[in-house]
Amino acid sequence: MEKKLKLQVNHLTRIFESNGNTVTALRDVNLEVRESEFVMIVGPSGCGKTTLINVIGGLDTATEGEVLLDGKPVAGPGADRGMVFQGYSLFPWLTVQKNVEFGLKMKKVPAAQRAEQARKYIELVGLTGFENALPKQLSGGMKQRVAIARTLANEPEVLLMDEPFGALDAQTRVVMQELLAKISATTGTTILFITHDIDEAVLLGQRIYVMSRRPGTIRSVLDVDLPGERSHNSLVLPEFLAIKKDIMDMLWQESNDAAMDR
Repeated sequence: MEKKLKLQVNHLTRIFESNGNTVTALRDVNLEVRESEFVMIVGPSGCGKTTLINVIGGLDTATEGEVLLDGKPVAGPGADRGMVFQGYSLFPWLTVQKNVEFGLKMKKVPAAQRAEQARKYIELVGLTGFENALPKQLSGGMKQRVAIARTLANEPEVLLMDEPFGALDAQTRVVMQELLAKISATTGTTILFITHDIDEAVLLGQRIYVMSRRPGTIRSVLDVDLPGERSHNSLVLPEFLAIKKDIMDMLWQESNDAAMDR
């Protein structure tokens, strides 16, 4: 049985105008994310990936087209969409526990309930025992775990992630990817994830949208069906390598064409 359609982007175009100059960042972008689906967007640098997720998150507005969540137009930021960025955006004066509770406190959730909710997600991201630590006492990977826990604690309809592991070293990045794959399987959270890393896209995604060079549009959509649990072991599977090559060839072509356009 096909899952419910959760998020739709229909014919989205975003044009920026400044000092008499016009730049088309996105052109006629269409994509769909179904309930509990983990969808990746990958594309060459400057193709408008971050612009796209900002429009979906309500932080920017489309010039043309629409974004629908559960069939209703997105008209600005909302608690139904949780966002995780490359920067951790933690409050340095608050403990891990208080950082994760912050959004719940803003929603006026009672203290005992928000403390319990925060502990649940702190455990989910593997930080039990660090509830009273300050951000300065944590590694980069641990800070990003806190950021993910804080977002999940608000139980958004869709989790939007923009290069969340981009600042991490290679080994920590793989650990975080495995953690996120397990969180996705455990919670069934609907996730839309932006990355420039092809390995990351294939490792995590159930479906991958490949974008063209600017003005960014959807060049291809690939389904990913890897055997077994997603982990670092998946990186050497024949199925993984075949999809990776397809994406590499597409992005090489886009980058080459972009160079020829200059």
